[in-house]
Amino acid sequence: MKRWLVILIVVIVAAAAGIGAMLGTFWNDPNSEALAAYNRSDYATAYRLWRGQAEKGEAAAAYNLGLLFRDGHGVKQDFAEAARWLTRAAGQGLAVAQVDLGALYAVGRGVPKDDSEAAKWFRMAAAKGDQAADYDLGFLYRHGRAKAQSTEEIVRWFRIAAEEGDAEAQFNLGNLYLGGKGVARDDKEALKWLTRAADQGSADAENNLSFMYLTGRGVPQSNEEAAKRYRRAADKGIPEAQYNLGNLYVDGRGVPQDTAEAIRFWRLAANQGYSDAQYNLGVAYDNGFGVRQDRKEAASWYSAAAEKGNPLAQYSLGNLIAQGQGIARNFAQAYVWFALAASRLPETENELREKAVKGRDGAAAKLSAAELGEAQQRVREWMPK
Repeated sequence: MKRWLVILIVVIVAAAAGIGAMLGTFWNDPNSEALAAYNRSDYATAYRLWRGQAEKGEAAAAYNLGLLFRDGHGVKQDFAEAARWLTRAAGQGLAVAQVDLGALYAVGRGVPKDDSEAAKWFRMAAAKGDQAADYDLGFLYRHGRAKAQSTEEIVRWFRIAAEEGDAEAQFNLGNLYLGGKGVARDDKEALKWLTRAADQGSADAENNLSFMYLTGRGVPQSNEEAAKRYRRAADKGIPEAQYNLGNLYVDGRGVPQDTAEAIRFWRLAANQGYSDAQYNLGVAYDNGFGVRQDRKEAASWYSAAAEKGNPLAQYSLGNLIAQGQGIARNFAQAYVWFALAASRLPETENELREKAVKGRDGAAAKLSAAELGEAQQRVREWMPK
């Protein structure tokens, strides 16, 4: 069988942290006695003093009561009660309360999940210069959970948070410049923001910087620098980086050519469910590439990737099933995988797509009309796992 290894470099697209990653801490309220009681874990006293202040309309005290109920300190954890006190404080213009209240609406704790309401409170706090609000509002925009007036507005919110030092925002902003989404493509800006994120420990940013060095985007092309940064991200468990580093070992780019190392890194990524790495392991076992040939093991890895929608794996799995190699021969199953591959392979894989069509039609010829109809129904109903 011809060996088709996937040797593609994968760029990680915006993997922002969740809403409320930077929730507020206790506010320096006028009742220093209450804050002192809280700091010595005398939550009952802190609650009593803050409750009294809050009932008199003190926003900071109401905010602190909200945090007590949110976190279950000195009182039974009660998100609805937390939302009630945070709403009081937020309504009086306290930015940290507006952020934390928005976070409750974004995740639906103590209040109905409502992204529009979350965005409303985040905007109020952002207008006061709150960094957490800038980031959370940008997150809602970037992930389509709130309607921004324009893509430029998304970029603006990420830029504010990025300039204030938020690593996830820097990573996202760098990706926008790298892909030209919402901004003109600008490799120098992408490099700047991804480097800042990487300097703060972002493994995803390291992976994308590796892509830039490997392709010479915004930097002098350097296989060695690419490999170094891929290893940093791979060592932190990023499956894309593990897969990419494995590819470099196959070709000997920036690292000594080493099939065993390629297999090792692909396996790390495959064990995390990364389908291209699973497919490559399938190819390796199918052809005895760096491992002992084992068609049963090949079928297992092809199956894992095929179930996720990888068309190359779907074709290869269909091939093994049709031939009964490493897996029981079953023409109905072979038909399903060939048909799925034929419909999903890109135009750049035209030759392989034609082979998938030929395999599909060959399997169909072995089936009765009823069996074929059932197999076609399975193709129509199939969904990636």
